[in-house]
Amino acid sequence: MDTQFLNTFIHVVDRGSMAAAARHLNITPAAVAQQIRTLERELGVPLIARAGRTVSVTEEGARILQRARDVLRDVADLRSVANDRTAAGELRLGACPTALAGMLPDVLARMVRKFPLINVFIKPGYSAELYADVEGGELDAAIVLQAPFALPKTCNWEVLREEPLVVLAPERLAHCDPHDLLRDEPLIRYDRHQWGGRQADEYLRRVGIVPRERFELNALNAIAVMVDRGLGVSLVPDWSEPWPAGVRVARLPLPEPSEPRRMGIVWSNTSVRSRLTNALREECRQVARRRAGEADPHD
Repeated sequence: MDTQFLNTFIHVVDRGSMAAAARHLNITPAAVAQQIRTLERELGVPLIARAGRTVSVTEEGARILQRARDVLRDVADLRSVANDRTAAGELRLGACPTALAGMLPDVLARMVRKFPLINVFIKPGYSAELYADVEGGELDAAIVLQAPFALPKTCNWEVLREEPLVVLAPERLAHCDPHDLLRDEPLIRYDRHQWGGRQADEYLRRVGIVPRERFELNALNAIAVMVDRGLGVSLVPDWSEPWPAGVRVARLPLPEPSEPRRMGIVWSNTSVRSRLTNALREECRQVARRRAGEADPHD
């Protein structure tokens, strides 16, 4: 069985039409249809139901879809397992929203420059679900927030960056006391359902501040824009760049000690892609040091 035909089948299902799959694979729609027919003959079941220009997966096709994805991932792993000297193959990586726009692009730029034979699958998501994906073997590693729970023995964790809580305020209020701002100004609250938002809520409770809440959301860049527009102040982790263009806000340190939000990498120590995972960890460290202002010995 040609694994390329399995790849074509997956693309047809994911994109909902043979024409869309053909454009992505850079082949003709007729070639896509021929590959699907060949695969159906080899398996002895229909995989795709055609309805005009659109298609849907059959019951038989749905049963093999995840297995087909697994087969293709295992085939990609062969390069990584067989290659003793070069980091190569597919790396399956997760990233929480802050890392996805912040640290990850710099890490990937270094990775592809040093290891041109790799390819990387990236899954965006919130930290809690990405931890579960690493533990379950769906991902090799993820750049996430530190978990408020103990990790299983199959996973390891390393801190890359600490982000202390700061009061975000319009520039015109930069001279004010941070606690006074939290008491007197409307609060744009960082979502308490998120780990960083819980740390902010715990600080407010500990220092006895009952804020005047106006909004609550889980989007740090949007919070910065709302503060810039004069809608209130916020208590958030001092996250890394990039920040929204044109935003002019003050980042005021807190008068009392607070628990920082910690960004880091979690990885599976049972993955066959340990060479790639180790290379990823090293590039994460170098990017974190550079962002912290330390010298990078490899640049």
